[in-house]
Amino acid sequence: MNKKKSSDKKAFGLLSAVFLGIGSMVGAGIFIVIGEAGAIAGNLVTVSFLVGGVIALLCGYSLSRLAVYYPSRGGIIEYLVQAYGEGVISGAMGVLFYFAQLIALAAVAKSFGTYAATYMSGGVTPFYSNLFSVGILLLFVCINLIGATMVARAENIIVIIKLVALTVFTVAALLYIQPSNLVVENAPGVMNIFYALGLTFFAFQGFSVITNSVEDMDDPKATMLRAMFWAIGLVAVLYISVSIAVFGNLPLDMIIKDKDYALAEAAKPAFGVWGFKIMAATALLATASAINATLYAVTQISYTLAREGDLPEVYEYNVFHNTEGLVISALLIVPMMLFFNLGEIATVAAIAVLLIQGVTHSGHLLKYRETGANRWWVAAAAVGTFGAAGFAIAYTSRSLPNIVYYMAGVLLLAFLSEILLRLVNKRTVSQQVTSVIKNIENLI
Repeated sequence: MNKKKSSDKKAFGLLSAVFLGIGSMVGAGIFIVIGEAGAIAGNLVTVSFLVGGVIALLCGYSLSRLAVYYPSRGGIIEYLVQAYGEGVISGAMGVLFYFAQLIALAAVAKSFGTYAATYMSGGVTPFYSNLFSVGILLLFVCINLIGATMVARAENIIVIIKLVALTVFTVAALLYIQPSNLVVENAPGVMNIFYALGLTFFAFQGFSVITNSVEDMDDPKATMLRAMFWAIGLVAVLYISVSIAVFGNLPLDMIIKDKDYALAEAAKPAFGVWGFKIMAATALLATASAINATLYAVTQISYTLAREGDLPEVYEYNVFHNTEGLVISALLIVPMMLFFNLGEIATVAAIAVLLIQGVTHSGHLLKYRETGANRWWVAAAAVGTFGAAGFAIAYTSRSLPNIVYYMAGVLLLAFLSEILLRLVNKRTVSQQVTSVIKNIENLI
């Protein structure tokens, strides 16, 4: 009689997976997005966060089904290859995913620089914000080259600190709300809810990290979807509450004026000047931890893509305790921070993330029978992400006509990179898993 060996307890149960998702989402996103999105939708940004949360839940459902059927630490990169095969589309989307992570990292570092500059006597200036942005990036590059074990251990503590700070701020700020600030008649048009969707969804974008833990998850079939729904649902409640607190305490013109650090400004009515400083410090902690985590992830993504044939082999070469991919990635990020403002970077990052999500869920429609997913929910995830990206591009092109060229350039660069790598190196990105069914068969 065959007996299975009892396996060791996996690292991620339901609670730890939920905590991982919350920690990944409640990072720099809310500190960047609340002012930028509020400048578009006004006090209706709470509705935009609600709609963004619904889209995130649909995406979470789709990714959960993919993760269970194709259990791989590669996450979205693996799902793209499974859906579209080992072709130019999956390869280019893998490269675009890498670029999107770089852009998101630039936005987070720029946000750190902006909040750090608020402590300077001269206030927030391009010189100070750029200085702190580049400085924090170089610091974490050095830490990752030497070894980031100590910083990694501190991540959970930082997550708890920023959650406690945001919760205390929200509860206290709700007591100081000025009802007149929340009057709907004073809000921008309803369409602005949808124009802000790209940014509000960006605040949720860390939820996909839960799928990367599937190989270390205890009973992923029962845990993955529940963890995704709990994490996104709780974060949606937090974001909506925070947005009500911010817009209830500050008039719209002040939020637009101080949009890069509106969350800290909204702490003043309840806590005075110290409230601003504490919330700014929380933002610095949140962005610093997000930079460290994202920089590590970007390095792993670039190494994986290079190993699988979708980036040049130089990304695989070792430097101290890391790879040259870390150094190359950092060098690509610096010009984005120096030459783009925070709003431009955040918007480009949000649109890129939405496009990748849309392509991933569209590919899932080709595999929904195998994964057992509800095709209408998967289709809704694809429509929601593509729709949010379209609204974001339409709105941003009014004030930043070049946004269309930025996105077109990034897409073109991703496809050209894939084509050139195929022609020069004869390398292609390959599938890492077939399906969970075959994995189970191998255990019998």
